[in-house]
Amino acid sequence: MTDYTKQIVRHLHGLNTMQEIAEKAEIMSTIRAVQSWQCKRLLVTHQHMYQQKRFKPAVEFFINELYGPYDFSQRDKDIARIVPKMSKFLPDKALQSLASALHLNTLSFELDFDLARKLVNTEINRDTYASAYVSCDNIANRQQQIDYIRTLGHDLADVVKMKGISSLLFISRKPAKLAGVIALHEFLEKGFKAFKNLGNVEDFITPVVDKEHQIMLQLANPNLPNPLPDV
Repeated sequence: MTDYTKQIVRHLHGLNTMQEIAEKAEIMSTIRAVQSWQCKRLLVTHQHMYQQKRFKPAVEFFINELYGPYDFSQRDKDIARIVPKMSKFLPDKALQSLASALHLNTLSFELDFDLARKLVNTEINRDTYASAYVSCDNIANRQQQIDYIRTLGHDLADVVKMKGISSLLFISRKPAKLAGVIALHEFLEKGFKAFKNLGNVEDFITPVVDKEHQIMLQLANPNLPNPLPDV
């Protein structure tokens, strides 16, 4: 396996382990509630980006495919099953973007898990979320999460620039369906379509990352007002 496929396997294993722990601890429903609230918060915070036709698909991709309260187990099973063969039909840049996406997905789940432990049997709102965020005391991991938003954005921007990638995704759809990995293929397609017409990726990534970094610093400082919106 290539380095990227090894990274993919590692991230999948880490996510699966965390999900099993969450199920045994009976906090998966709280994790989904945290994820749902966060998606609403992200849409409010970045509403100016979401309202722009150019940026809307990218906002939806990050929220629906990476942060949302959805069951991605079929997609992850597809990836795990076909990962030894990935390097044969996917270019390195596509594998790199997939590894980055799974890294961000796994790290985000770990952070959601930590928040959920603080929010069991608690109504999630801007105040309870902020309190849980501070008590988790994991700002280094929060910074890494933000850094990986930038990394994934750049990786996807590089993939869509590749000659023939659109044709590759189109002609591989039927084989992917026959091979039983359509969930994986749809994930790759959505990422491609989200960034295809984005233009300069910095126009999207920089405002999002800067805003999330500002929110992180404000939440971590008890002397500053709560930056979270009411959702």
